Amino acid sequence: MPSEVFAERILRHLQAKGYKPRRLEELCDLMDIARDEQGDFHDTCKALMKSGRIVMGSRNALIPAPPPAKVTGTYRGNIRGFGFVIPDPPASHADLYVPVGCAGGAITGDRVLAAVKKRGKRGDSMLYEGRIISIVERGQSRFVGELRRQLRKWFVVPDGQALHSPILVPDAGSKNAREGDQVVVEITRYPSEGVEARGVLVKVLGRRGRPGVDTLSIIEQYQLPGDFPKKALDEARKVVADFDESPSAEEREDLRELTTITIDPNDAKDFDDAISLTKNKDGTTELGVHIADVSHFVTPGGALDKEARERANSIYLPRVVIPMLPEVLCNGACSLQEGEMRLTKSALITYDAKGKVKRARVANTIIRSTKRLTYDQATRILDGKTGRTSAKIVSLLREMERLAKRIRGRRIREGMLVLELPERELVFDDAGTPTDVVPTDTSFSHTIIEMFMVEANEAVARLLLELKTPYLRRTHDDPKESSDGTLVRFVRALGFTIPDGPDRFALQALLDRVRGKKTAFAVNLAVLRSMQQAEYSPQIVGHYALASKHYCHFTSPIRRYPDLTIHRLIDRHIREALSRSRRRKSADDDAAVAELGTHCSARERRAESAERELRLVMTLRLMEKHVGELFEGIVTGVANVGVFVQIERYMVDGLLRFDALPDDWWEVDSPRGAVVGQRSGRKITVGDRLKVQIISVPLPTRRLELGLPTQTKAASAGRGKKVQVRATSKKHSQRTNTSKTRKVGRGRSKPPRRGSRRR
Repeated sequence: MPSEVFAERILRHLQAKGYKPRRLEELCDLMDIARDEQGDFHDTCKALMKSGRIVMGSRNALIPAPPPAKVTGTYRGNIRGFGFVIPDPPASHADLYVPVGCAGGAITGDRVLAAVKKRGKRGDSMLYEGRIISIVERGQSRFVGELRRQLRKWFVVPDGQALHSPILVPDAGSKNAREGDQVVVEITRYPSEGVEARGVLVKVLGRRGRPGVDTLSIIEQYQLPGDFPKKALDEARKVVADFDESPSAEEREDLRELTTITIDPNDAKDFDDAISLTKNKDGTTELGVHIADVSHFVTPGGALDKEARERANSIYLPRVVIPMLPEVLCNGACSLQEGEMRLTKSALITYDAKGKVKRARVANTIIRSTKRLTYDQATRILDGKTGRTSAKIVSLLREMERLAKRIRGRRIREGMLVLELPERELVFDDAGTPTDVVPTDTSFSHTIIEMFMVEANEAVARLLLELKTPYLRRTHDDPKESSDGTLVRFVRALGFTIPDGPDRFALQALLDRVRGKKTAFAVNLAVLRSMQQAEYSPQIVGHYALASKHYCHFTSPIRRYPDLTIHRLIDRHIREALSRSRRRKSADDDAAVAELGTHCSARERRAESAERELRLVMTLRLMEKHVGELFEGIVTGVANVGVFVQIERYMVDGLLRFDALPDDWWEVDSPRGAVVGQRSGRKITVGDRLKVQIISVPLPTRRLELGLPTQTKAASAGRGKKVQVRATSKKHSQRTNTSKTRKVGRGRSKPPRRGSRRR
C-alpha cells in the first residue's frame, strides 16, 4: 500500500471526536495497520510531521497540528446563524466552527477565507472558531423558490438550505409572473448584515405544487444537465448507423448460443447486464456476467465522450431519467434487448460447489439475450409460479438462486455487512402527482443480481492489477467509529454488547441481534452513519462494507463513466495479453485518474442529493394533505432542538420540538439516544413508538413539524416561547451531541441537576 494512502486516514483518525494522543506504535496498533504496511505507515507519519500537519506532543504522542492563522475552505451555514468551514483539502484540519454573526455574508457553498482564534479547551483538546474575512468564490448565483408579494414588494423565498433569507426581485412584475409561481432568480446582490439580497427573475417554472414543477425546480436547483449538444448527438447517431453486426471471430467470443437472461425493474428501458450459467464437467459452475460494450461506440476524446465524462452518470429522478448517453445508445444499440445481437464485455467466473472463486477471466464477447424478465416475474418463477416460462429459463433461474445464496453466505463469512434499512417508493397518478408511498420490493431476485454484479466488479478489479497502472476503484474506507466511539456508546446505551472499535464481524453480529426488535431501524441507521462515503479513487483503500480489498465498477457503463474507463482498460488488458507487451506507466497517470475520480464522485453526490431531495419534496407534498392527522412513528434520533420521529407509513422524518413536549426540564443525552424530563421522569428513547400529529409542513425548508396528540394547542402557542439552552455545541443541527438540559413551557425555571454533562 503506497504511503499516500495513509495520509488521509491518519489525519481523519487524529481529528476525530474522542481521539486521545497516542505514540506512533500505539497508533499503528489502534489503526490495525498490517505488518507489511507498517514501513509505509511510519514514513507517512514522519512526512506529515515534517509538513506540519501533525505534531508530536508530550510523551511523544501524536496530535493534530493547530490550524493556521487563516483557513480557506467551503462554508456550510445553518438556519440558526452559525456554520462551519470545511478546509481545503478536507482532511487538512478539522471543520472550523463559525459562530453567529461571524459569517461575513457567506452562504452555504461559498469558498471563504476565515481567520482562526482559540475559543477555550475541552479536556486536553484546544477548541478553535473562525471569522470569515473574505469570500473567495461564490458557490452559486441562481436560486429556485416561490414568488411572493407583500407591501408592494416582490420577493422569492428560496428552497433548500443554502440561503435562508428572501431575495427581492423588483423586476418580477414585468415578467408575467404571478404570486405563487415557482421561479428561478439570479442574485445581483448577496445578503449581508442589515442588507437584503436582490436578484432578477430569469425563469418561471410554473405554479408551485403543479405536477412536474417540483422536478423542474430540482433540475434547476442542482444545475442538472439538459439536452445533449448537437455534436454529441450527431456522433452517437453516426456510430450506430455505422455499427457492423457481424464482428469477426478474432475480435469477439461468440456466446450467442448461451442461454442468457436480463432481470430489471418493470419500467426499465436500458438493459446493461445479462446473466448466464454453465455447468462444467468437473462439477464447477461458470457464471457469465455480460455487460453492454459501450466502449465500442464511444471514442475517447470525441464529442460524445466529453459530454459523457462531464455528466459522469445518469440521474434517476422520480419519473424522469437524465441519461449519461443519448437514448439511441443507452436504449438502443447498447441495450441488451431480448432476441437482439449485442456486443458485450463478459466477466466469466468459475466457482466450486461451495461458491468459492476458482478462476476468472474477461473477454470481448457477442451475445443474444434469450429472455427479458422483470424482478416480479423472476420472483414468481422462483416461488413456483412458472406459468408458460420455458423449462430452460426456469432451470437457469433456480441455478442462479442457488449460486447467489452460496456467494452471499461466503461473502458474509468474509465480513460483508448486510444492512436492513427499509425503503419506500412513490406512487403517481396519470397526471404525475404523487398519491402514495409503498414499500420497495426486497425479494431475493434483487439479491441474485446484486451478488453477481459485486462478484463481477471484484473479479475485474483483481484482473486489472496485472496492468500495474492506476484505475478508478470504488473505495469505501474504514468507518470513522474506530476513533469516534459514538456508535459504541449509542449501542451500549440501548442495552446491546459491542466491543470497542468493532470490526465488520462484530457489526454484523450486532445487526443480526437487533433484527426484528424495535431498535432495529435506529441501530442499522447508526451503523450506516458511522461509515465513510464511498468514492472513486485510484487509491488502494478497499471496500469496507463489501469486505473487498480490490473493487471497481464495471457493470454499468451505460450510466456510469467510471465503468466506461474500466472497459477501456479491459481492451488494453486483452491487447497486451495477445501482443505480450505492456505500456509503461506515465508519471501523469496517477494524477489524471485521481482528478477523474474526484469529478465522478462529486457528480455522483450531486445526483444522489437531487434524487433524495426531490423524493423528500414529493413525500412532503403528500404530508401537506394530512396536517392535523395522527400517525404512528418511531423515534430515530435526538438533538438539542427536539426528537426526530419517523412516520412509518411514509418513511419520512419529522421534528418533535421540545416546545411540543409536556412542560418540563428536558435533559438530552444523544450518545444514549434519549431525552429525560427531570421533573416528571418521562423518558423518550430511540426506538420508542409514538403517536404524533402533523402540525405543519414548511416545504421550502424541507421540514416536517410534529406534535403530540395532547399537545397540539400548546405546541402552536409555544412557537415563540423562549427556550433556554444550558450549553452550546459545535454540532447544533446534528443528532450526535452530548447531554444538555433545557427549559421548556410556561417560563418555569429550574437549575440543572448536579452532574449534568456539558460540552
